[in-house]
Amino acid sequence: MSSYIQTPHYTTTLPPNSHWSLRARRGTYLRITDIAGDGNLGMLLYNPQCLLERYNAPDTLKCQHTFKLTAGHCLYSDMGRIFASIVEDSLGWHETVCGNLRAEQVAQRWGARNYQRDRNQWQQNGHDAFLVELAKYGLTERDMAANINWFSKVCASGEDGSIARASGHSQPGDSVLLRFDMDTLVIMHSCPHPHDHCAEYPLHEFSIEMGTALPVAEDDPCKNHCQENQRGFANNALYNLGHETTALAGDDNRSAG
Repeated sequence: MSSYIQTPHYTTTLPPNSHWSLRARRGTYLRITDIAGDGNLGMLLYNPQCLLERYNAPDTLKCQHTFKLTAGHCLYSDMGRIFASIVEDSLGWHETVCGNLRAEQVAQRWGARNYQRDRNQWQQNGHDAFLVELAKYGLTERDMAANINWFSKVCASGEDGSIARASGHSQPGDSVLLRFDMDTLVIMHSCPHPHDHCAEYPLHEFSIEMGTALPVAEDDPCKNHCQENQRGFANNALYNLGHETTALAGDDNRSAG
């Protein structure tokens, strides 16, 4: 059992070529496992109480002086708060700069398919997969921010410095464990990375485990990774205090009635 997990509650599998969304409560965890290896899982994060607040990739990288995501890093919102902490990571490198694959790119690389004709053999793209999930919460393309691509590594290649995805970076069973430090709307897809140039459309499934996380300790490596993270946790404490105070006031009013 992980030293960050209190109680597992739920497990499922995200199939290849799929998308899913859920609301993760503060104090819960999400473990994602790349079952066969070399997969890519796209993710966006939003504040379910105020959907205008969403994951901010530039701040996440800038605050922690990094280009990659791994254990010890936090995932920042555009309000300077921390959605989640990466408390465990068997891989060591996940990227958040390359965005999503689009329908025209899928058609160009692997041929055009659609669900009406090809059913489960169609080939989804990350951009449209996100749009389907975002629409469930009244969000549109204008609300789509730069996303995380878990299990993918990119590096500069060639003399022109162009970006390329490292093939075979993630091995079977590699996993990442997120602890949610504020209530978070999580949007996911299991579509190919935008720089995946495999001969055939890649199909990768992921194991999902959720449950209750242990409280954040004073010596938490994510909180103490840098001064910026300590400020982020302080911002969370103030934000969460406001919600808890409001909830307590509501309980008092109901009791009085």
